[in-house]
Amino acid sequence: MLKTLGIMLLAVTAGTIGDLLLAKGMKEMGDVSEMTFRGILHTAGQAVTNPKLIIGTAMLAMFFFLWLAVLSWEDLSVALPLQALNYIVVAFLAKFFLGEVVSPMRWGGIILVCIGVMLITKSSTA
Repeated sequence: MLKTLGIMLLAVTAGTIGDLLLAKGMKEMGDVSEMTFRGILHTAGQAVTNPKLIIGTAMLAMFFFLWLAVLSWEDLSVALPLQALNYIVVAFLAKFFLGEVVSPMRWGGIILVCIGVMLITKSSTA
């Protein structure tokens, strides 16, 4: 179980950093929902050379392959809830790197999710 937790922590961190970089990169590119088709094509061309988007995609690929490794030895009913650990990492990174406001109610929800994850993880060793 310790191996699973370590690999999942690495995977969740890679996935969260990937999501953070994609969010930051796309905010810099602009809101594609308000662009013309030509504007979207232009933005797509810029996206493939944007370092944040490239590194973010690579980090999400790392998450994917680590996730495959975990699934090769762990029950899905244990492994999948461990992905909820990303709520903690996302909240901290969004607050400190993206300047997002994380309300006390959101922190409370994150704590409740983490308690649930601990209960599920503990049940696999019982």
